Amino acid sequence: MCDQTFLAIVFGPCDKCSKEKPLRAIYIKSEQLNYCSLCVEMMATEGLHENETLASLKSEADSLKGRLEEERAKLHDVELHQVAERVEALGQFVMKTRRTLKGHGNKVLCMDWCKDKRRIVSSSQDGKVIVWDSFTTNKEHAVTMPCTWVMACAYAPSGCAIACGGLDNKCSVYPLTFDKNENMAAKKKSVAMHTNYLSACSFTNSDMQILTASGDGTCALWDVESGQLLQSFHGHGADVLCLDLAPSETGNTFVSGGCDKKAMVWDMRSGQCIQSFETHESDINSVRYYPSGDAFASGSDDATCRLYDLRADREVAIYSKESIIFGASSVDFSLSGRLLFGGYNDYTINVWDVLKGSRVSILFGHENRVSTLRVSPDGTAFCSGSWDHTLRIWA
Repeated sequence: MCDQTFLAIVFGPCDKCSKEKPLRAIYIKSEQLNYCSLCVEMMATEGLHENETLASLKSEADSLKGRLEEERAKLHDVELHQVAERVEALGQFVMKTRRTLKGHGNKVLCMDWCKDKRRIVSSSQDGKVIVWDSFTTNKEHAVTMPCTWVMACAYAPSGCAIACGGLDNKCSVYPLTFDKNENMAAKKKSVAMHTNYLSACSFTNSDMQILTASGDGTCALWDVESGQLLQSFHGHGADVLCLDLAPSETGNTFVSGGCDKKAMVWDMRSGQCIQSFETHESDINSVRYYPSGDAFASGSDDATCRLYDLRADREVAIYSKESIIFGASSVDFSLSGRLLFGGYNDYTINVWDVLKGSRVSILFGHENRVSTLRVSPDGTAFCSGSWDHTLRIWA
């Protein structure tokens, strides 16, 4: 019917009802119209057939969804751990904290590795974004954002820029130079603008495009140079909390998760959702693709991590124990895909055998909830960030 593209909130007269209200930019046949929320909802009900209501359409959609689930269930003939019974169990597993990065004045909310396998960018509730040398634990750059709760940060593939954002509803890109005394804020470029907080961001396979997820329920693809919106992704019914780009070089898909308990796979070219999974019982805090790109894992406030096979179009494993009652805030795979690391709100990191579904290790060290976790590009270590204000490198 229409391609709804949400930009920054603008106040003014609605093109339909002429009342002064917050406006949304709607594109109909490439023509931009500024409608208020009420007119957008009324427009959604236009074109209904006789005796057709939104309730009846919803009922029909639910019944079709039920039939799809029945067809999926027919193909669900074996569990992953049953197939993996003949696979050799993992041996003794030892990982320790090798470095502790201290410098944030409040909760660490997000972190990302540089492709050079050495540098790390982290963001915090204190409004600071710090670039670290993970070998020496030295701080190389620091940026003070105009807001607190910097919930998203990402390293550019080239290692020459970082992106970050949070409660300012923007995604800002900062170029990095060798001059550590340079004023980075002066070179800031505001790229993305949402109507609610920025929850996640990730560069695509080049420095020129960036994907963002937001509390406004949308994801968006932006051109870094011009700040132009290239594609918007609408489908989540609540805040989008996380996203991850497919690992293949030519990958044109990404997965997102949110407060509507859904994990959705998107085609970046068309803006369409191509697969959707709704088996979690609470918010999905983290999603991460399996190294081959054929599956992805999710971590949720329902205290479980789950594995979804994209080819089978279904959930194939649940990683949980009765003793784990706190939510999983972040997940990532080892380079081989055999291990799944999960950061939890009970201050621990659980390490799961992906094939057998069993927990192979539990790592202690953080003194508050683990909020973010990423395996290094070469797979030799992983870094976790926590509400205890620190980051830890484990190997």
